[in-house]
Formats: sequence, C-alpha cells, structure tokens
Amino acid sequence: MVVQQYRDGGGARAARALAVAGVIAVTAGCLGGGDGGGSDGSGQRAVAAERPLDVLGRAAGVLAEAGGAEARTSMETAAGGTRVTIRGEGAYDFRTQMGRLKVVLPTDAAGADDRRPITELLAPGALYMKNRGAGVPDDKWVRIDTTALEDGNLVTGGVTDPMAAAELLRGAADVTYEGKSELAGVTVHHYRGVADLNRAARAASQQSRGALSAAAKGFSKDAVPFDAYLDEEGRLRKVRHRFSFASEGREGQEAAEVTVVSTLLLYGFGAPVTVKLPDEDDIYTGEIRQG
Repeated sequence: MVVQQYRDGGGARAARALAVAGVIAVTAGCLGGGDGGGSDGSGQRAVAAERPLDVLGRAAGVLAEAGGAEARTSMETAAGGTRVTIRGEGAYDFRTQMGRLKVVLPTDAAGADDRRPITELLAPGALYMKNRGAGVPDDKWVRIDTTALEDGNLVTGGVTDPMAAAELLRGAADVTYEGKSELAGVTVHHYRGVADLNRAARAASQQSRGALSAAAKGFSKDAVPFDAYLDEEGRLRKVRHRFSFASEGREGQEAAEVTVVSTLLLYGFGAPVTVKLPDEDDIYTGEIRQG
C-alpha cells in the first residue's frame, strides 16, 4: 500500500501536517514572485481582440496542445514580520499532466541553508516528494493523495501544480484586459481578474477536478485574485494567484487568515518531459515526524 494513512479518516489533516511540517514549516502554514523567459511565439491569434473570458477559458487547452514546457515557480507568504519564499524549477507535460520539479526551501530560523532541494513529482491526483526529511529514508519517496488535501495541493507542496494553475482560469470572472507588455523578449497580453474555485472545479479536466474540488472546500475564500500573461498564441507564460486560507493558530489564539502568493512562469515550449513515478517498493509507508 502507498501511504494509506493519507487516504483514510483524517487523511487531509495528516497530509497537510506532513507538508506544513516539512516543506513549509518556516511559518504557520505556507509560503513568491519570480521571473522567467521563453521562446518567441509565432502564432497569429489576436488574443487582445478576443473576449478575455474566452482567452482565459481555453488557456489550459492551449497548453495541452503545446505539450511540454520548462517551468519556474515561487510561493511567498509573510507571517510575524517574516517573509518566506519557496522556489522551484523543472519541466511539466501538460498533455499527461505530469512534471518534475526541484523545490528549494528557505533558510530556517536558525540560519541553516544546507538543506537539500526536495524533488517533487506531480501527477494527476498525486504528489511525490523525495528528500522530504523528518525521518523519511534518503532513498524513499513520500506519496500524497492531493484530492485528500484541504487545499488540493495548490499551496501545500510549496508549488502550485502548473495545470491546476491554468485550470483555475476557467473559473475567471470580473476580468479586465490590462494591455500588452514584454516578458523575457516575448510580447504578452496581461489579464487581471478573480477566479472562483467552485466554478473552476466544475469546468476543469477530469484529471484536475478532484484536487480543485478539494480546494474549493478547504480555502476560506472561493475567490482567487490573479494576474495572467498570455503570448500571441494564447499560451500562458506567467500567472500569479493570491490564495487565502485560515491558519491554525496557537492554543488560546484565534486563527489568522494567511495569504499565499503563488507565481508560475512557463517557457521553452515543446521541451520533452519524461517523468517516471516511483515503484511501490520505493514509497515510504512509515510514520512521518511532525516538526
């Protein structure tokens, strides 16, 4: 069995505690901006002339047509006067909705900066982590059922799944077109709006629907403000989401609302992406230390 404790009763709480304790433990819960580049698009779609909701609604489908891409991610939060940023880099295949990222944790409170990057494998409904620490053997992976997470793994793993980030735009509303700009030498069109988690979950692909449905139930607000930048071919180049949820306060304290800013940058479209998921024997099934 593969980490069955994350699927049974209390699975969402256990899995959330797992990631919060290790991947994003520097603050009360989670985790910012970044830049990236890309190759120039050669398509002729006049995305600026189209209805913003139409452009954003098909962004995930356009990425699936494009196939693989290189990706950079960042996730940022501020708590108690401390700003924490987690960064990731790797590649993602939008056809198979699978990817591989190296996630770099921030320096801990004691100033230690020698932690090894965490390797994360993203797959429909699952997150695999290696170099997880907290008692997990170096040669083992931890598997989490993302449909059991209260946030659908939009923030828990320190990385927002790239396809989920694009699928969120299917729930867009109140969108405004902010004009053209340039991103790493590529002309992009900037859209700003608010995505509704429930609407996005209903419109999402079958592979993404379970995780987004979980997120729609777990966040304190269904509304997710975003800024999205698409090239002339309608491919998503950059998107920044601002998630809000209630953190678990210490004993005797009220839970505070935490805002997490997650940024995804995509470039190098057409890059081959190979992701091999761990064998059953390579998945850790023991207890995870919390803390």
